[in-house]
Amino acid sequence: MSVENMKRASKTVRDSSDDLKPEYLFDYSQAKANPYSVRLKGRTVAVVLEPNVAAAFPSSKAVNTQLRAVVAAVPRRSRKRAAPRRRGGRTRG
Repeated sequence: MSVENMKRASKTVRDSSDDLKPEYLFDYSQAKANPYSVRLKGRTVAVVLEPNVAAAFPSSKAVNTQLRAVVAAVPRRSRKRAAPRRRGGRTRG
């Protein structure tokens, strides 16, 4: 299959989807990288709340305030790891 045939095939697929509104047709060949994604990398986490939970909070700031209070109230575990336990019931000796 030649490149020209592949281009024609993709156009026919696009033309056959007439049920989509024009604003939903997206030409990926014109896409550009998000210039702001570098700023958010590693700093933002998206969490989806159940509708009944989301209804309890007026804003994302309120959610973060409550979560910080919960995190502060829960005792933290020590960062030191316990010595690994030996398996096998045998003792040296």
